[in-house]
Amino acid sequence: QVQLVESGGGLVQAGDSLRLSCAASGLAFGTYNMGWFRQAPGKEREFVASRSWFGGSTDYADSVKGRFTISRDNAKNTVYLQMNSLKFEDTAVYYCAAGLGLVANTKARHYDYWGQGTQVTVSS
Repeated sequence: QVQLVESGGGLVQAGDSLRLSCAASGLAFGTYNMGWFRQAPGKEREFVASRSWFGGSTDYADSVKGRFTISRDNAKNTVYLQMNSLKFEDTAVYYCAAGLGLVANTKARHYDYWGQGTQVTVSS
């Protein structure tokens, strides 16, 4: 049984930092692309960041480039999202996802497994 469990969300002020973690189990973590998505109230789920298992290439949404960093520790079966200079508009539920393929994708449909999400709230 595959499980992805996010943690690290919370309530912070604009300009603060948070690090989200996503612990994976039940899958060959080292061979999965990992992604982070988010969904704000009344909005569709959107891509945030991804990291490919092969080559470690990364991709970011324009809205978070230069502020967010995705990383993974295959020994710990964990993917991280370091979020700096948080803005009010970053407020959302953040989900991690795992998918197969040679490189990670920005589209949610390319991910096979999803976590339950962790709430990030940024006060202005």
